[in-house]
Amino acid sequence: MNVQLPLVVILGLLAWAVMRFLGVRPWAVVVIALFGFYLSDTFIAPVIDSGTRSGVDIVNDQHD
Repeated sequence: MNVQLPLVVILGLLAWAVMRFLGVRPWAVVVIALFGFYLSDTFIAPVIDSGTRSGVDIVNDQHD
């Protein structure tokens, strides 16, 4: 069974849960998100992309 959810929804729920249950301030969540956008424009972006794709494949158990 596959469930199709946009990544934005998952990240939004994760951010809400972190703020709600761990007591992280909303400004810290915004700073972390902005830092992620900053990293996406650097030389390390391909490494982050491949690592994320590998993690998703492991979770979904899709081996090529």
